Amino acid sequence: MASAPRILVVDDEPHMLNFLRTLLEVESYKVETASNGLEAVRRVQEEPPDLVLLDVAMPELDGLETLARLSEIRPGIKVIMLSCVSDPGTVVKAIRLGAQDYLPKPFQKADLDAVIKRALGRSDPGPQEVASLETAEEVGDDLYFLAACEAMRKIRGQVAMIAGVDVPVLILGESGTGKEVLARLIHTLSPRAQRTFLKVNCAALPNDLLESELFGFEAGAFTGAVKPKPGRFELCDGGTILLDEIGEMSPNLQAKLLHVLQDHQFSRLGGRSVIKVDVRILAATNVDIPQALASRKLREDLYYRLNAFTLTMPALRERREEIPLLLRHFMARFAARYMRDPLPLTPALVEAALEHSWPGNLRELENFVKRYLILGDEYQVIQELRTRRGGAAGAPEPPPAPVKTTSGGLKSLVRGLKDEAEIKAIGEALKRTNWNRKAASRLLNISYKALLYKIRAYGLEEDHGRTDPRTA
Repeated sequence: MASAPRILVVDDEPHMLNFLRTLLEVESYKVETASNGLEAVRRVQEEPPDLVLLDVAMPELDGLETLARLSEIRPGIKVIMLSCVSDPGTVVKAIRLGAQDYLPKPFQKADLDAVIKRALGRSDPGPQEVASLETAEEVGDDLYFLAACEAMRKIRGQVAMIAGVDVPVLILGESGTGKEVLARLIHTLSPRAQRTFLKVNCAALPNDLLESELFGFEAGAFTGAVKPKPGRFELCDGGTILLDEIGEMSPNLQAKLLHVLQDHQFSRLGGRSVIKVDVRILAATNVDIPQALASRKLREDLYYRLNAFTLTMPALRERREEIPLLLRHFMARFAARYMRDPLPLTPALVEAALEHSWPGNLRELENFVKRYLILGDEYQVIQELRTRRGGAAGAPEPPPAPVKTTSGGLKSLVRGLKDEAEIKAIGEALKRTNWNRKAASRLLNISYKALLYKIRAYGLEEDHGRTDPRTA
């Protein structure tokens, strides 16, 4: 039986140490305490705990300095910061120094339990945890956030810390990785969750139209402006705005945006009065930031203003362990949307998905599941994936011969067993239908073309001691 996690509580107030010890021992954690940062550093050097609860405000060595030392002597150590003040600068610095989470005082026991459970979560979930990982968080507009690998769980933890701190966030990542989903998650977990969330695609409009879209205009500002119109910033007052593909915005418009970030005010096109707004700005881009700065496509002053905190969404090829869960998630969603029965996600289909590089990331995976659901032909969509991966169209790679020994390792053994099971199932279906291949394909729930391919690949006609004379 696994031993209880060891938690080191660091706080200069004796009553807080006793309070936290009581709460944690009720949950059967092994609890140690330290009354200052130097003592905490010494204890971690001697025997690192599973988790550290670290107060920010302490004399001599404060919490951030202690965190920096702990991260230096024990890289990867899990630390939750505790503080009476939710200062944006402190939160951002704590995240950059490696804190797992940030819990403001006073807190409820449920809040403490939640952050500890999140921090102590295993990197590699076992079979009992898979079901819970498939429960994606809905963030609005039929979008869901799923964190089923270490990289995505780390991002989820950072979002939990930064969501309540009203600073700009810059979201980086390739096209299709889910930057908008991440932005909506930040909004959903923030105090602005009940207010408006608006997304503006800066690459979808010419810059003159983008300016009027963002800031609005007064009557007579340009030809056709017969009446005033509020812009997105006004409509989003009190809420969150996502500026997607901000690297495509013109430098002049970037300067006006910088003014909004600094002073929270602007003027409509053709207007003289100043409009004040309270809007949290999130920005997303897939451009190469150093190159965009060097070419002056992105203003340095705007970048550093937006870059209070940066989150980078990993490409799907960098989180392949999520692919089986994402396939099931998308299949369930789209089957419900299109009022169809979910199709099976066979080992062959999942294996093909795991081998594909997914240059279009989540967007490409979504379209793959939609196409499979609509066509209902597993063989065809697998071959399309292989063709995109560089194989010759119309010349699919035949399945390997059944494995007779275990010399090829576990993967070869599993593949061989799968082939043997397919041979047996196809042979029985052909026998039951008196070698009517169309009837057999319906019985096996695969396409007629796929059945013909498998019959040839496995040499079933020869194995059955006959040549099928039927053309049907």
